[in-house]
Amino acid sequence: MRARFARAWRIGLAAAGVALLSGCSWLNPFASSSPNKMAALPSLKATVEARIDWSYSIGKAGNFVFHPAASGEAVFVAAQDGSLARLENGVEKWRVKTGKPLSAGVGSDGERVAVGTRTGEVLVFSAQDGAFLWQARASSEIFAPPLVEGDLVFVKSGDHRLAAFEETGKQKWTYQRPSPSLSLRDASPMQAMENLVLTGFPGGKLVAISQENGAPLWEGTVALPRGATELERVADVSAPPAVLGATVCAVAFQGRVTCFDFAQGGNILWTRDNLSSYAGLALDGRGVYVTDDMSALHALDLASGGSRWKMEKLLRRKLTAPLALGAYLVLGDAEGYLHIIDKTDGALAGRLKVDGPITAAPQPLPGGKFLIQTQSGRVYGVSLR
Repeated sequence: MRARFARAWRIGLAAAGVALLSGCSWLNPFASSSPNKMAALPSLKATVEARIDWSYSIGKAGNFVFHPAASGEAVFVAAQDGSLARLENGVEKWRVKTGKPLSAGVGSDGERVAVGTRTGEVLVFSAQDGAFLWQARASSEIFAPPLVEGDLVFVKSGDHRLAAFEETGKQKWTYQRPSPSLSLRDASPMQAMENLVLTGFPGGKLVAISQENGAPLWEGTVALPRGATELERVADVSAPPAVLGATVCAVAFQGRVTCFDFAQGGNILWTRDNLSSYAGLALDGRGVYVTDDMSALHALDLASGGSRWKMEKLLRRKLTAPLALGAYLVLGDAEGYLHIIDKTDGALAGRLKVDGPITAAPQPLPGGKFLIQTQSGRVYGVSLR
């Protein structure tokens, strides 16, 4: 009985590119044995229109999550079959075959473009013309997009090690924390903050690591593992932290939301218990917006963590983390719908259907536009009107 329960629990939580890892095994992120069906689409009187400005087909994501990367007007996209391309306003500027099946991407600083493979290879190309630059190897499979900053490429591998590679492909340093035997597959981007890399780890930890030498300069407890079994004690920070000025907020699966003040040495500003998420959160000047693991959307007060509103009309639709965009939040779901939510009260304000499941959170583009990539392999530039 316990074995059947564990298997169902693992499959049921798999969504948004996150699955439970035990050793080197991983599960289809769209499999589900949950008897609870996703909520039907509620009726909607649209107050804003989401319009597709352009679209481009890069290739299917398979069982992985691919995050497009934007740098100014340039957009870089990749697919499982090894395709990698640069777009400008939806127009292809170059497209190459990397020669390897990919499992993660894309990271770019506008000068270099980095992707990863399930066998742990890091492949780096010129952002200008797609020319191959160098290759390196991480300690295990790569699910999260690399982070390209300064002269370094940072890679987080499936064994939760973080490594920095120099322009020649030489490894400069590596950082690792002790990991439990069970953890979520982490396909979320890392965040850069000044000379730091911010990323979450199993056990409810958020760590700020020096870009220069890999030293952990600060470690914050987002949540504490609880429960009698290994399954109950999974409390991973598997979604990227959100940064606004000196405020950094993060959320843990089976945990809570915690916000820190880096101007005061990373002290905790507030915590909100019993709020579990593997999708993630977003910030603006007033609020913290969290997609929980049942796809309820929460708006919390940025200053205190108090609840402003909760929207439950899209339950179990496997919502992505939200993108805060002006007066709205935008987020995708597993049926390929893009939802626009009014920040003021959580009301549904608009909807757009695209060609396949959306598992990576929408990404901002210049001019108040944004970018989405579907598992079916299409990339969209979208604007609100």
